[in-house]
Amino acid sequence: MTDVTVLGLGAMGSALATALLDGGRSMTVWNRTPGRAKDLVTRGAGAADSVAAAVLASPVVIACLLDHSSVEETLGLAVDELRGRTLVNVTTTTPNEARALASWTAEHGIDYLDGAIMAVPAMIGSRAGQIFYSGSRAAYDALLPTLDVWTTSEYHGEDAGQASLVDLAMLSGMYQMFTGFFHGAAMAATMGMSASDFAARQAPFLAAMTEELAGYAKVIDGGDYTVAGQQSLEFSDLSHIVRASEEQGIDPAPIAAVQALISREIDAGYGSEGLPRVVESLRADG
Repeated sequence: MTDVTVLGLGAMGSALATALLDGGRSMTVWNRTPGRAKDLVTRGAGAADSVAAAVLASPVVIACLLDHSSVEETLGLAVDELRGRTLVNVTTTTPNEARALASWTAEHGIDYLDGAIMAVPAMIGSRAGQIFYSGSRAAYDALLPTLDVWTTSEYHGEDAGQASLVDLAMLSGMYQMFTGFFHGAAMAATMGMSASDFAARQAPFLAAMTEELAGYAKVIDGGDYTVAGQQSLEFSDLSHIVRASEEQGIDPAPIAAVQALISREIDAGYGSEGLPRVVESLRADG
């Protein structure tokens, strides 16, 4: 028997396994494509030739696979072997996919903890990243010394979908920021400015603007978009950026999406209220 089994040895799975070995855990590994376990085996890990054998080797099984379908397919090969064990799934899934897996594990007598990794492989083994967890509190508490080998751990409740929800919400902000940068770089390129030169100007500006987030959050939590000192929706009209983009032959889609939210609130009669009010257009009941 080993302390833990890791299913999936892609870039992230390998980083997780390496950190566990560095932390003194004995390990069994399995990967669909043979050969990826070579370095880990050299360092003392055991390699299983099947999912069932890998699961049987440890009381704790960590799945770090491609997507939800691959998790279902892989775990389906070892349903009986998983019974009575703890499964920690750190594969990126949607909240409802995590909940579906939690229901499936409950039906088969498996203790389930869902994990959402807010880090790149190079951050594993340091405090630089975060991993959010939800699902079995007992599993989280028991495994915390092991989970903390990876990076900072944060528990978000018994609802198995909560970790994924926080993770994807944070990624949404990141990817939309990147897309905004790409759009701005495309606009600046029409005057001959390189993306590197634009980034040198954009990065400190964006960093300064993040200081506004706490104030916006306070307004949203309070629900009063008429609080004095806010930039109004009417003042925040972005149609001039949309037009400038079109004039330069650049697709305005990223900024046009923001303008559409602003226009929706203005058309509803809230033009004098603060910019954070656009959150109401995003809500299901907005």
